Amino acid sequence: MHEQIAAYLETYPAEVVSLFRVLRKLIYDSVPAEPEEKLWAKLPSYTVGDAFVRLIPFKDHINVEAAAVAAYRDALTGYKITPKGMLQIFVRQDVPDAVLQEIFRKTLLEM
Repeated sequence: MHEQIAAYLETYPAEVVSLFRVLRKLIYDSVPAEPEEKLWAKLPSYTVGDAFVRLIPFKDHINVEAAAVAAYRDALTGYKITPKGMLQIFVRQDVPDAVLQEIFRKTLLEM
């Protein structure tokens, strides 16, 4: 993990950090090329070319910003999608692994 992102995560509860690590691994498992990991505007970001996914931690959830989220709205019933199109995953929710891998792949490779 990029050292700036690791330092950034130190201010969050362990449950949020654990969820972040799961989501981060899904990003890396979703694309054949390793995404560039960096803080962009103080937000953990994963980029391939101009495409990006951001994982934005909060005290009890993580917002996933990815362009393909809206296309998978029907597959994400039970999860909140913000007015800005970000998927919210709370620490006590199951992670929709397969759907997220598709979202990450589509966002980073096809959009």
